[in-house]
Amino acid sequence: MLLVCSGNICRSPIAEQVLRAELALYPQFAVSSAGTIARPGMPMPEQASRMSRLMGGDPSAHRSRRISTTDVAQADLILGMAREHRGGAVKLLPSASRRTFALLEFSRLAASIGEEGLAQLQGSDPVTRLRDLVSAAASQRGMVPPPDVPDDDDVIDPYLKDDAVYEQAVDQMGPALDTILRVVRSALTPPRFS
Repeated sequence: MLLVCSGNICRSPIAEQVLRAELALYPQFAVSSAGTIARPGMPMPEQASRMSRLMGGDPSAHRSRRISTTDVAQADLILGMAREHRGGAVKLLPSASRRTFALLEFSRLAASIGEEGLAQLQGSDPVTRLRDLVSAAASQRGMVPPPDVPDDDDVIDPYLKDDAVYEQAVDQMGPALDTILRVVRSALTPPRFS
C-alpha cells in the first residue's frame, strides 16, 4: 500500500503509520508513503507526530520522500489524501488508475462491497485477496454516488495550520481508515467452508 499527499510530512505518514500498526499481523504487506512535492528527509511536524501517536502510529523514524514511478508501479493499492494526489500518482503511471483512489473515495467504495461481495473474493493468499478487493472497489466507481461536493473526497491539509485543523484532518481520516481496516481484514479472511 502506498499513501500519498503533498509534502509527505502530515497526512500520508499519519495514515501510513496507522495502517502499518493495524496490519502488523500481515507481514506480507508493505505500507509506505510519499509526497508529490516532498523535500526528501524532512521529519513530521510535532502536531502531525502527536496525531499519529494518538491514532496508534509510530512517527519516530519517518522522513519524507518524493513519490516515484517505481513506487506507483510496485503498489497494489495507492491512496491519495486528496484527489490531486490520486491524479499525481496516475500521471506518473497511467496504468495504475484502477488501483489508485483518494482515501475517502476508497473507504466509500470498499464499504459498498458488503459482506456478500467480500465473500466472493477468490484468492486464497492475503496479497491476492487484497488485489481482488482493490478490483472490486474499482468496479464500484460509477455505481456508488460520489459526494455532492467533490472536495468532500479530500482530507484537509493541516500543514502550517493550528491544532484545530490537524484535528479536523484526523477527524476526516479516522473513520475512513477504520472502514478500510474493517474491509481489508474481512477481505483477508477467506470464507470457511464446512
